[in-house]
Amino acid sequence: MHDARSSDPTRLSWMNAYPPPVEKRILVSDASAYRFPQIRWSFSHYQELYPTRPIDRGIGPVRHIDLDLRDDLDAISFTPTGSHEPMRWEQSLEKNFTDGIVVLHRGKCIYERYFGALRDRGHHLCASVTKSFVGTLAAWLIDDGRLDPKTPVVEWVPELAHSGFAHASVEQVLHMTTAIRYDETYANPEADIWKHLKAGGVFPRSANDQGPGSFTDYLQTVVQSGIHGEQFAYRTPNTDVLSWILKRVANQSLSDMISERIWQPMGAERDAAMQIDTLGFEFAGGGLLAVLRDLARFGEIMRMGGKQANQQIIPKSVVNAICKGGDQAKFKPAGYTSLPGWSYGYMWWHAHDDHEVFTARGVHGQTIYIDPKAEMVIARFASHPIAANVQIDPHSLPAYRALAKHLLREGS
Repeated sequence: MHDARSSDPTRLSWMNAYPPPVEKRILVSDASAYRFPQIRWSFSHYQELYPTRPIDRGIGPVRHIDLDLRDDLDAISFTPTGSHEPMRWEQSLEKNFTDGIVVLHRGKCIYERYFGALRDRGHHLCASVTKSFVGTLAAWLIDDGRLDPKTPVVEWVPELAHSGFAHASVEQVLHMTTAIRYDETYANPEADIWKHLKAGGVFPRSANDQGPGSFTDYLQTVVQSGIHGEQFAYRTPNTDVLSWILKRVANQSLSDMISERIWQPMGAERDAAMQIDTLGFEFAGGGLLAVLRDLARFGEIMRMGGKQANQQIIPKSVVNAICKGGDQAKFKPAGYTSLPGWSYGYMWWHAHDDHEVFTARGVHGQTIYIDPKAEMVIARFASHPIAANVQIDPHSLPAYRALAKHLLREGS
């Protein structure tokens, strides 16, 4: 069942009767909502399973995306990383269990496809793409002069005084150079990521589980391991801490910040949502639910230096700061074999290549891929059976690059 066709949720008839038979039910309580192949349905029906807080699009008009759909892109050929056999663009979508993909070129939609349980106006889990929204908001508050990146975390969140974040700065949390003991290996059932997700209600807890019962309770249990600021280490608690700080600075929820600063001004076509725990604390590390075209809208704004048409949605200085990327020397020890020469800064991934590519990335294949040189933005939702993008990148990054080269050749 580890291929896109045999795991298609429509073909498997998950949750499609009233009520569905026992063998076709997907539940949070038995963890089936986060198992493959059930994730092929649950990622596109997340709000039916988990509590969320809305991100209001407001009452303004939807910002229309012009269509210039093309039929020549499926045949674009590339060679996957580590392979000698060429692959076509359309084959890569199936290989990576794509649920939906939108490609913008110079702001126009040139390609759009949906698969499995996802429809064009359907919400899908964004996973850690969420982090890049949080990082953007942090950069914005820094630019506004309301948040000093050198400030110790505990000045804003004294509740963390006895945690591993006690001696960290806002800047170290923002760029994930904190030194905390935290294993984010999804393939390891004993990894800290699962304790974190259980605390927030993403994953079910057993009846005798006496662990933390909310995201904020969990963050207070994280311990330091090493010296803060020395090197990058991808750890989701950093984003939850950062969002806690932002809420204190702005005195509003993360959902309202995204709504007021991004979703409403950009003319999103649908409300988005954020997954919340039992205390209403949003899962900043991975709980955004959105429509694919709205992710593409956000990516296009970032590509255009924060501008949409004649309106400056995000200050150009904020986007410029993000586009500089992180510290490559601090990133290298993390050992991302599929991302040589990359960095991580402001909770965005930066390629530091000749196309100045930067991306938002999430487990199981969620992506906003921005290629300024090719004037291209790709937004993708997926439900790959393996969480780590190292399994997905070999068939995605070369495909994106081949598409960018194709568009550049045509424009020359």
